[in-house]
Amino acid sequence: MWAWIFHKFTGWVLIGYLFTHIAVLSTATVDGATYETTLQTLESLLLVRFLEVGLLAVAVFHILNGIRLLFVDLGVGLEAQDKAFYAALIVTAAIAVASIPTFLQGAF
Repeated sequence: MWAWIFHKFTGWVLIGYLFTHIAVLSTATVDGATYETTLQTLESLLLVRFLEVGLLAVAVFHILNGIRLLFVDLGVGLEAQDKAFYAALIVTAAIAVASIPTFLQGAF
C-alpha cells in the first residue's frame, strides 16, 4: 500500500513541478536577460536548492517504482515486491544524499 501511495504522491509532485518548470521557461520568451535573472534568483535561494534535492528524490523514486511495477505487470518478481519497494527507497535515499554536495555547491 505504501508503494502505491508514494507512487501517486510522487506523480502529483512531478506534475506540479512541470507547471513551475514551464513558468520559469516562459521567462525566456520575454528575453534572455529575464530568463538568466530568474535562474540566478532561484539559484541564490537556499530553499530552492534543497527543493531540487527533493525533486531529484521524487523523480528517482517514481522511476524506480515504475520499473518495479513494470516487472510486476510482467509477472517477474511477484514474490519479492516488498523487497523491491524497499530497495527503491534505499537507492533513492542514497542518490539524494549523494547529490546534496552538488546541489549546495556555492550556496554558502
